[in-house]
Amino acid sequence: MTNIPNKKEVLLPRLLAAPFSLLPDPVHSRLIVLALNRALAEQLRDGELDFLQDRCIVIAVRDADINFRLSFDGNRLTTHPQSRTADLTIAGTVYDFLLMISRQEDPDTLVFQRRLVMQGDTELGLQVKNFLDGLDVESLGVYRKMESLLKRALPLYRQVFG
Repeated sequence: MTNIPNKKEVLLPRLLAAPFSLLPDPVHSRLIVLALNRALAEQLRDGELDFLQDRCIVIAVRDADINFRLSFDGNRLTTHPQSRTADLTIAGTVYDFLLMISRQEDPDTLVFQRRLVMQGDTELGLQVKNFLDGLDVESLGVYRKMESLLKRALPLYRQVFG
């Protein structure tokens, strides 16, 4: 894992984040749910995400000003209405989420450095963390397609926006 000191937060510039605000959060949520249902089909089928049943998780990407609202209906991930309070909110920057997804940084390190902030149901947060830790990302087709791109792009991202 890369251990990057957090002297200066790596943020997506406002100008580049602005286009994301053109779509409302429910649209962002629907898009991420479609992608996650496809990427995690085996884990969903095996019941690995059952702990999310009727729970609301918000993934807040601070520098892009996007909030993904997710739940699980027993079969698949779904969007969750904005009217319901989140059981758990996980907040971070685009860069830190990409580091975690690419396995260049583990969730514990990001949490301990306060670059990834979890608020709400502590037990649910631990279940999410354990799921991510146990996820064999190499078996995910989408990960294999993105891995080399992320490994090349993240140092450049840090250099340009850090």
